[in-house]
Amino acid sequence: KLGLGLGTFSMEEYAERGYFRIETQKYDLLEAVPAGINKGVETLSSYVKQLKKIFNPSTGAYKGVGGFAAIGGMFPDTWDWAAFWSTTALISIILAFMNILPIPALDGGHVMFLLYEMVSGRKPSDRFLEYAQMVGFFLLIALLLFANGNDLYKAVFK
Repeated sequence: KLGLGLGTFSMEEYAERGYFRIETQKYDLLEAVPAGINKGVETLSSYVKQLKKIFNPSTGAYKGVGGFAAIGGMFPDTWDWAAFWSTTALISIILAFMNILPIPALDGGHVMFLLYEMVSGRKPSDRFLEYAQMVGFFLLIALLLFANGNDLYKAVFK
């Protein structure tokens, strides 16, 4: 199986073995909205901390970067409604955050150039914007190749 995993047991099985306790918290509609927002903020801040570690070679976190296989491996092998939607929400939060990074070719890059235009009063040249888009595109392709290459390496050598 490709991807990352916590082990061979589900979270429920770890809880049954006494490693931790699972508690279900029920919310009514008025409580659910702020609880959901808090969960999203906690998840995003945790993701940002992890992202910073990827760029520090001494942590070795870059070895955990995964592509399509790792994303597929995040989902449980058997249907679990809560785990499925939690993982889907996590992926959505990660994609939203990545999209607003100031990388040309993503929305954050376009916002960066619009802010530059608002501050300076002049638009960057079309040639500059074209080259910036190409650089951003190649960065994204390099990330895609690196992440999926990591998946392939793990599948072959581990």
